[in-house]
Amino acid sequence: MKALAAPAKPSPVRREPVRAPPDDIPAQHWQGGPICCAACPYAKLLMLGEGLGCEPGHACVQDVYARRIDRFFSWHPALSDEQLSHPYFEVRAIAARRASVFRLGALISDPDETVRMQVAMRLPLSQLARLVSDPHREVRIRVAQRLAPADLTALRHDPDYGVRELVAQRLPLALLAVMAFDADRAVRKHVAQRLEMPALLGMADDAEAAVRRIVAEYLPVALLSCLAHDTDWRVRWEVAQRADMATLESMLNDTEPEVRQAVRERLKSTVTHLGARNG
Repeated sequence: MKALAAPAKPSPVRREPVRAPPDDIPAQHWQGGPICCAACPYAKLLMLGEGLGCEPGHACVQDVYARRIDRFFSWHPALSDEQLSHPYFEVRAIAARRASVFRLGALISDPDETVRMQVAMRLPLSQLARLVSDPHREVRIRVAQRLAPADLTALRHDPDYGVRELVAQRLPLALLAVMAFDADRAVRKHVAQRLEMPALLGMADDAEAAVRRIVAEYLPVALLSCLAHDTDWRVRWEVAQRADMATLESMLNDTEPEVRQAVRERLKSTVTHLGARNG
């Protein structure tokens, strides 16, 4: 009986390379000088051809240019784990995008923040708290974006306002009131947009008009009178958009023409609406 022929091995899938722009920077070794393929541990990949192996000046792990390093790992993601301790930070950072998540813990204390940022974006949530006190703001911002809301309390007093802004947008409401006294206006604006009564009423005395204006947008109508004579006309204008009849009448002689106009229009609209409903 004639033996069956062994099935042919499938041909490797060729990855179509994306041509580098003509104005790309010249190929250069990450330590300076020309690239020597003979000294590269992946020199054998040169024989595999374009899109499968490597290509100096286009996809190369030894290049100084991050795009060419990224092309190399996009063709060979399985090699990422091998390069997590590479001496060039760009190689470590790009390898961390595709490396096994089980290997990322070793990079939490990497000396370069670019590497730690990549770690912060991929590290399992159960380990992410280890980066809460990272010295670089961009790393902590990525931590604040990914942590579960209930775990954000450690970042409420972060020294960077950008981190605290993210916390103010995601922190559970039950824990948000303490941030109403944040030193930064931008943070307090986010707090005012989310805070509920009665804590929101406490922000009606905020030192910044931009914050008080947001408070005027969200306060219950019955409490808007506390801002009807605010020192900033923009806050008073916001009050006029929602205030009840009694509050509007107290604002008829406002010193700002824009506010007086808004008050008159609201009163006219309210009276017309009541007349139509009663008629």
